[in-house]
Amino acid sequence: MGKKHTVTVQGTDIVFSGDEEESVLHAMIRHRRGPVGHGCCGGGCGVCRAKIVSGDFLAFKTMSAAHVTEADKKEGIALLCCIQPRSDLVVATG
Repeated sequence: MGKKHTVTVQGTDIVFSGDEEESVLHAMIRHRRGPVGHGCCGGGCGVCRAKIVSGDFLAFKTMSAAHVTEADKKEGIALLCCIQPRSDLVVATG
């Protein structure tokens, strides 16, 4: 297992730990925390789209350009199934 970081869902009391070797979505599912739905878990459906409010992450999978444009990426939008935490994160959903 890699280094663990705290993931907080903005505006909620949802907080869980995420490992650097797993996706944020997988950590959310593993801890049974979070308001984010999931579909393909591979970057193609866009169901787990969220804004990364603060913190650093690694995009380890390609995100569908249909769901996350280059402009979205500049605004901190990502698919949680495609990113791994590299620091504590705050995410906004919905």
